[in-house]
Order: sequence, then C-alpha cells, then structure tokens
Amino acid sequence: MKIIIERQNCVSCGTCWETCPGFFEQNPDDTLSQVLEKFRLEGNPAEGVPPGEQEACAAEAADLCPSSAILAEP
Repeated sequence: MKIIIERQNCVSCGTCWETCPGFFEQNPDDTLSQVLEKFRLEGNPAEGVPPGEQEACAAEAADLCPSSAILAEP
C-alpha cells in the first residue's frame, strides 16, 4: 500500500494523526498532515508506505479524511 497526501487539500483537522499516530503527524511549520519521516518515499512528506501493522489504520485515516486529501493506493 502507498499513501499519498494531497497537502494542498489538507485542512489540518487532525483526523489522520489521531486515527493513525504511528504513521501520520502534523507538520510543525505549516500545520498540515505529513507521513512520519521513517515511512516516507524518497524523503517526500506527502508520500509513504505504511508497514503491515499500520496499513489498516492508514487506510482508515484516508477514509475518514473530511477533505479527501489522503489517498490509499494498493
């Protein structure tokens, strides 16, 4: 699974980092959602691959995102 955050659509509601705090976090500079550094693809804060134990909560966070800013690709 690959997660993509369309950060320009993020409303900083906190749903993703509250639902899956082991994978998402709030960027301290712009307050938008981002992938934790250790799971990022090529250092990109908007793309990452959750480890197996984080896949279910990452997918749930994508489903719950009120602005549909998070995409979960198989």
